[in-house]
Amino acid sequence: MMYEDMKVKVEHVIDKDEVTDEYITDHQQRQAFNKWTKSFARMDHPTVIQIILDKSHDKDISGRLMPNLIYVSRGKSKTSPHHFKAGALNLSVSAVMTNAPIILTQDCDMYSNDPQTPLRMLCYLSDPALKSSLAFIQFPQRFHGVNKDDIYDTEYKLPFQINPMGLDGLKGPSYVGSGCFFRRRALFGDPSTPVAPEIPELSPEHVVNKPIRSQETLSLAHHVASCNYENETKWGSKTGFRYGSLVEDFCTSYRLHCEGWKSLFCNLERSAFLGNVPITLFDGVNQCKRWCIGLFEVAFSKYSPITFGSQYMGLLMSLGYSHYAFCSFWCIPVTFYSFLPQLTLLNQVSIFPKISEPWFFLYVFLFLGSYGQNFLDIILVGGTVRRWWNAQRMWMIRGLTSTLFASIEYLLRSLGISTYDFCLTSKVVDDEQSKRYGQGIFEFGVPSPLFVPLTVAAIINFFSFLSGLTGFFSGNNMEGLGLQMILTGSIVLNYLPVYGAIALRNDAGKMPTQIIIISTFVSVALYYASSLCLWSNNDSSKH
Repeated sequence: MMYEDMKVKVEHVIDKDEVTDEYITDHQQRQAFNKWTKSFARMDHPTVIQIILDKSHDKDISGRLMPNLIYVSRGKSKTSPHHFKAGALNLSVSAVMTNAPIILTQDCDMYSNDPQTPLRMLCYLSDPALKSSLAFIQFPQRFHGVNKDDIYDTEYKLPFQINPMGLDGLKGPSYVGSGCFFRRRALFGDPSTPVAPEIPELSPEHVVNKPIRSQETLSLAHHVASCNYENETKWGSKTGFRYGSLVEDFCTSYRLHCEGWKSLFCNLERSAFLGNVPITLFDGVNQCKRWCIGLFEVAFSKYSPITFGSQYMGLLMSLGYSHYAFCSFWCIPVTFYSFLPQLTLLNQVSIFPKISEPWFFLYVFLFLGSYGQNFLDIILVGGTVRRWWNAQRMWMIRGLTSTLFASIEYLLRSLGISTYDFCLTSKVVDDEQSKRYGQGIFEFGVPSPLFVPLTVAAIINFFSFLSGLTGFFSGNNMEGLGLQMILTGSIVLNYLPVYGAIALRNDAGKMPTQIIIISTFVSVALYYASSLCLWSNNDSSKH
């Protein structure tokens, strides 16, 4: 009832662009809404703190006291960085008002699916053998409403379920941004040497003995939530969630492990938490691009897992974090293998061993070994053959979209040429998009540059495979081109949704016409450039 009432009020306020007196029921609400002036903007506004429920007197319909529920909107200013999600997570307001020893961090679209989860968490945090060094307990990220074959690989079984089980045998899994219980003390220095905050009331040992509605408590809460409070403090560097990266979860857990803390992975049959997933390809790859840029920020910082991490965590943990931090470099081999063998196949030039040569079997072994291991991993955590296939397809697609553009964007920004904007992943559900997603149809629709390399690769691979088939049926000697034909054919098979979006669909989710035109011109240019280059090399070798 409270939610529905709030929804009506919010919609009315948005329509009117003002908060009228009929919706202000008490003095505290008036104080909060008085801050909403004409100059109030999303990125420039004062602190807003509103106590919605107070556990000292607010009760439910059965007469039981309700828990505290407090709305906090940090003060923001165009002149002071607010550090995105990491800044919102930092715990100064909660320390002043309650200072609870355990903190659950949760994405806005996630919800609890098991009421026993806090009890399971307390079993670990109350264990005397673990208590002194356990920083957080990470539950796997799982989602509802996922297409039955998970066409966009949005469950990310490798980073969210498989890899954490391996890291659990070392210092523990990394924090993945949601579904994680933290010990507050872990965010204030290493296990043996706590870091004292600038204000004593923010210390994890401080006991709050004042009501949350008291003027003193509210004044201090507004102060620590202001946009200028953290300047010249240890927040984000030595205390709290760590700044300096768009992936504050990865960065924070990495630094905590370096400081000597451990973590645990609690993977139960019943999902502790469930959330939403992107239902369009653009939202999925754009989300991944943001993660990749953040991972680069950690990889090339002074806290790089290769240098800093190996000193403080040991070789195996540093390799585990390095695997994530440098994962965007997979765009290099994916790009080469998506274009070079195909362009040489179009020109009937062999670059791989012949089927009759021993090196051919090494390629086959590596290919089958890599895919076979990944297939086994996916099946053992409850996946299906179709989901495994879609995971492989998305691995290739991300290599030409998310990781490629993240690498370019990070490089340009490092050179001072370009900057990025933080964009949230859209979870707004469009009925037609939702219908196509449920049917397993890829959703393009957005004329984004992200889709240009993907479409170019699809076009070149298609014509390269046709050229190879033509040569084979014409009786040409194709022995030296066998591996190139196999590679090209597998990519064509993976790109079937792209071909459908280019030529066979008329709905709003098809590939935009401007992307098709641009990609066609780029494909033709690449073909002629490769032909000219190969012709020049052949001519030079003859002379």
